[in-house]
Amino acid sequence: MTTVIDSKAADHADQANECTWWRQATVYQIYPRSFADANGDGIGDLVGITSRVPYLAKLGVNAVWLSPFYPSALADGGYDVDDYRNVDPKIGTLDDFDEMVSALHAANIKLIVDIVPNHSSDRHEWFQQALAAGRGSAERDRYIFREGLGENGELPPSDWVSMFGGPAWTRVDDGQWYLHLFASEQPDFNWKNRDVHEDFLTTLRFWSDRGVDGFRVDVAHGCAKELPEVLPTQAELDATPTTDGQHPIWDRNEVHDIYTEWREVLNEYDPPRIAVAEAWVASAERRARYASPTELGQAFNFDLLEADFDAGSFLEIVSTNLAEAKTAGSSTTWVFSNHDVVRHATRYGLPPRHGRDVKQGTEWLLSGGTTPELDVTTGLRRARAASLFMLGLPGSAYLYQGEELGLGEVADIPAEEHQDPAFFRNPGVDPGRDGCRVPLPWTREGVSFGFGSGEAHLPQPAWFGSVSVEAEEGDPASTLNLYRRALELRDDLQTAEELEWVEADAPDVLHFRRPNGWEVVTNFGTEPVALPAGTVLVSSGPLAGDTLPGETTVWLKA
Repeated sequence: MTTVIDSKAADHADQANECTWWRQATVYQIYPRSFADANGDGIGDLVGITSRVPYLAKLGVNAVWLSPFYPSALADGGYDVDDYRNVDPKIGTLDDFDEMVSALHAANIKLIVDIVPNHSSDRHEWFQQALAAGRGSAERDRYIFREGLGENGELPPSDWVSMFGGPAWTRVDDGQWYLHLFASEQPDFNWKNRDVHEDFLTTLRFWSDRGVDGFRVDVAHGCAKELPEVLPTQAELDATPTTDGQHPIWDRNEVHDIYTEWREVLNEYDPPRIAVAEAWVASAERRARYASPTELGQAFNFDLLEADFDAGSFLEIVSTNLAEAKTAGSSTTWVFSNHDVVRHATRYGLPPRHGRDVKQGTEWLLSGGTTPELDVTTGLRRARAASLFMLGLPGSAYLYQGEELGLGEVADIPAEEHQDPAFFRNPGVDPGRDGCRVPLPWTREGVSFGFGSGEAHLPQPAWFGSVSVEAEEGDPASTLNLYRRALELRDDLQTAEELEWVEADAPDVLHFRRPNGWEVVTNFGTEPVALPAGTVLVSSGPLAGDTLPGETTVWLKA
């Protein structure tokens, strides 16, 4: 029997896939300064990323999300942007960027870049113009300036505290104060000013024209602000709900006007450029607005990242977010680690959070990695099980560089070697985020374990060699090869964006089935349970006959 292929129908299908690739993509986050250093100066660069495209292709990812690579003083790891339409000379040039895009696309890997619309760097041309132009100027109106309190304006306009600690207002030479929700080097834009809108639309087109496939929108929920003449105190601000879109700063309803405008620009391209919001909001319902087809199209779901390794929590989170994504017309996202949080291989080896802040692990990091005691083996076992569970879900999976090696947090960074402003602004309170940003180990040995030919910009621990790409490459049981096998299967088996929960025999077990007969079973408990029938495709740990060990996930095919 001969199969006849309708070429027009096939082209139609290819075009549809090009437009919807993001819905169930595996996206690999690269923190560029810590991925690969091609010129030996200790800082990762774009040429280094290009040299590692074969590694990314072999890993099996569909896209790369590139954290900021723009010119920056690195007051906040590159999220203080001097120029939104250029490359930091320390990590490359626009030509290097173009070559990287070409290499990724040749390997069938899409590229998503970070865009930072809430604030710029204080070195940005506009902010320097604002300082020079003075009170009441058009240049100053692009940012949020206020007169101070006190007899001579010597006190800040409010007692607000920045996200990194310390005052959220800084005074300039002529006596006015500017708002910065993050570091003082990151003045907040005034999104009521039309210049700000137009400049970011230009930036979206600039990178889209260079072949960028999408954008990750930093602090997407913070751009629109409505500050009354008399500002609330920090206590009053903290007590103001963020559930109704009326908070002065966070997740205001007006922010969606910005992203509706962005969507019009993103849709100018064929296929349309995609976008994903970093929006720390009060509910899945609020998050769904950012993910609507008329706005950014997708929003980060941090719920699994914030949860303990617990069957009940995972069940509720997955069910809720799949339902919300369906309502929004989007696909949901799943993530366990990124550049801002303690790596999940470490989080899962520490005592349960029980609803505490997402920076669980702070106490351990502040003690230099000694208190409470970390169970490294349990942490990695749970991380592997959780990751395999997540990779089986419908939706997009966002991975953070190094998690495919099972990397844990680096806790013992000397104080003088830290770089994160949070560490310096909150001494003894916030350990900062440098522990998850330590450059990757590629080889067992070498001055920076193959990251580059010189020392890395953050110190790497001696144990990095044993979890390097070289060390794990030839080990069938390694975390690297677990991820490779899972992503190979995921690419072949990920079809409809649905799952069916299957009743399990034990309360600590979650079991779901995908429409193609692919089944995922995770034992969140510590005792073994009966293994359901089916052909084993991959498991997060060794199986014991007809049983599924504790803290283990298996994929089966009926």
